[in-house]
Amino acid sequence: MSERTWPNRSETSHFLTLPFPIKNPIRKHNNNNNNTSNSIQTRYFRSRPSSRWSDHRRDFSALPNDVLTKIAANFSLPNLQTASLVCKAWRDGLRPLREAMVFLRWGKRFKHGRGGVKANLEKALDSFLKGAARGSTLAMVDAGLVYWEMGKKEAGVALYRKAAELGDPAGQCNLGISYLQAEPPNVKEAVKWLYQASIAGYVRGQYQLALCLHRGGGMNQNLSDAARWYLRAAEGGYVRAMYNVSLCYSLGMGVSQNHRQSRKWMKHAADHGHRKAQFEHGLALFSEGQMMKAVVYLELAGRGGETAAAHVKNVILQQLSPPSRERALSLANTWRALPAAR
Repeated sequence: MSERTWPNRSETSHFLTLPFPIKNPIRKHNNNNNNTSNSIQTRYFRSRPSSRWSDHRRDFSALPNDVLTKIAANFSLPNLQTASLVCKAWRDGLRPLREAMVFLRWGKRFKHGRGGVKANLEKALDSFLKGAARGSTLAMVDAGLVYWEMGKKEAGVALYRKAAELGDPAGQCNLGISYLQAEPPNVKEAVKWLYQASIAGYVRGQYQLALCLHRGGGMNQNLSDAARWYLRAAEGGYVRAMYNVSLCYSLGMGVSQNHRQSRKWMKHAADHGHRKAQFEHGLALFSEGQMMKAVVYLELAGRGGETAAAHVKNVILQQLSPPSRERALSLANTWRALPAAR
C-alpha cells in the first residue's frame, strides 16, 4: 500500500519450572565494621510436586490450542520450529501455523515471480489466504497487501485489522496507514494503531507515528515527540527517518539545534540511498572543497532523479583533472547502498 513520506498432556518430558535467580539487595547491619556490606541474596523458584494445582499451572503442555495459536500467530518459521520442540502438545498444536508458512512461501513466489514460477497475483492471493486461514498474521498482512493492490481496500483492511488485533506490528502499522488514507482520515484511530506498532519496535510504524505528531492535522502537534520517534526509527535503520532526523537537528525542530548531528544523519541517509540526502550531502561536500566526494554523491542523486544535482556536478567536473573525473565517476559506478530497514 502507498504511504506518504494444547488440550492433552504430552507423553514426553515437560518443562515444569525454571530456576530464576532473584537478586535482592539486602543491607546487613553489624556492629563489626569489617563485616558491614551490601550482599545479594539469591532465591530460586522450585516445583512443589505436592500441589496438583501448582503442577498443572506450570505444565506448558496444558496450554489450550486456541491460546497457543494466538500467541504464536505472528511467529516466523524458525520460531515455530523452535516452539514445536517444547513438547508433543505444542508440536501438534502448532502444525496449522507451520503449514501456513508453506503457503506463505509459495504466495511470495507467485507474487514476485521467484523460485521458478511466473508472477501470478491471483495464485499469490490464494496462497496467502490459505496461510491466513491457518492463523498466520504474516499471511494475513500479505493477503491484505494484495487486496489493496487490487483495489479491494475493504477486504485488505479487514485482514490488517485481524492481524493487528493478534498483535502483529506490520498489521498494526498498515491498519494505521489505512485510517490516514481513508476519506475522511481518522487520525485518532491511526495514531492508536501506529503507537502499538511503534512500541513493538516496528520502524515503519515509528516513522509514520512521527509524521502524524509532526504534521498535527486532526491532533495536537508535538514536535519533541515527533523528533524522538524519528530518531528511534532512524536508529532502527529506516532511511526516511534518517533524513528527517537530519532536518530536525538542522532546524532545531523538537531538539536542540546541532549541525554536527545534522551532518551525521544526512550522510547516513545518503549512504543508505536516500536521493535527496545524497544531493544535500553532495552540496555540503562541495562547499567544503571536497570536490571528488561531492561528485560521487551528486552523481548518485542525479541517477536517483534529483535533476538539479546534474548541473552542480557538471560545474565541479570542469574544475577536476581528467584522472580525477574518471576516478569520481568510477566510484559512483561501484557504489552500493548500505542495507536499510523496510
